[in-house]
Amino acid sequence: MFEKVVFINRCAKVVKGGRRFSFSALVVVGDRHGSVGIGFGKAKEVPSAVEKAVKDAHKNLVRVPIRKGTLEHAVMGRFGAAKVRLMPAAPGTGIIAGATVRAVLELAGVRDVLTKSLGSANPVNLLRATLDGMQQVRPIKEVEALRGVKLT
Repeated sequence: MFEKVVFINRCAKVVKGGRRFSFSALVVVGDRHGSVGIGFGKAKEVPSAVEKAVKDAHKNLVRVPIRKGTLEHAVMGRFGAAKVRLMPAAPGTGIIAGATVRAVLELAGVRDVLTKSLGSANPVNLLRATLDGMQQVRPIKEVEALRGVKLT
């Protein structure tokens, strides 16, 4: 499993004698073969927060269908105010995406995809919207079976 730290947030609480800091970490884990998960962890130190986030991400792993290094069809993932449009691309295109969305796609094993994030730029919501979009993707065989027709 590969992991990537997407975002680390520092939060300050003002107490008598100064500020007390705590950290939150947003991490993506994946095997680069269709399995990916996101995790969020909070702690007094950064390494502890990252460790908790990795553990959380392993609990939230999902399988996503990938065909020839790209997605089967275009989808729009939504979470909160964040929207992410994911579109299949020709081989050699690469991952055209911002850092947050790119982390999920890379660790899922997608090699060629076009994306556009709309609405909120909040990293947590963008990650969840991307994951939502990827879970909407249906393999062509599944759609053929549902409709009872041959698609090509």
